[in-house]
Amino acid sequence: MKTPNNVSASIVTRNMSDFTHETGNVYESIAIISKRANQISVKLKEELNGKLAEFATTVDNLEEVFENREQIEISKHYERLPKPTNLAIEEFLEGKVTFRTLEEEALPIVARPTE
Repeated sequence: MKTPNNVSASIVTRNMSDFTHETGNVYESIAIISKRANQISVKLKEELNGKLAEFATTVDNLEEVFENREQIEISKHYERLPKPTNLAIEEFLEGKVTFRTLEEEALPIVARPTE
């Protein structure tokens, strides 16, 4: 997953009125951001597990387990990434998140007349 460079890895104070531009409702915006953060989190976890699976061993003996430098560097890289919530907030504020409301999904589909 490509992470934008402009996203802060630490917490940033936000103006809550910025979240109402897309939806008109702060709570709806927060719910959308939360769902997007969960999606990002799952994707990052899958990536990390995929990369760490290359180093997996089937040895049960603790004496034979050793630290792998590459494995440590991969883990540190993922620890330094911005949190999924920060990424989701930035995506939402930049208009990169698409969403549908229940009202849009409940609209009846109008069939075209057949010829």
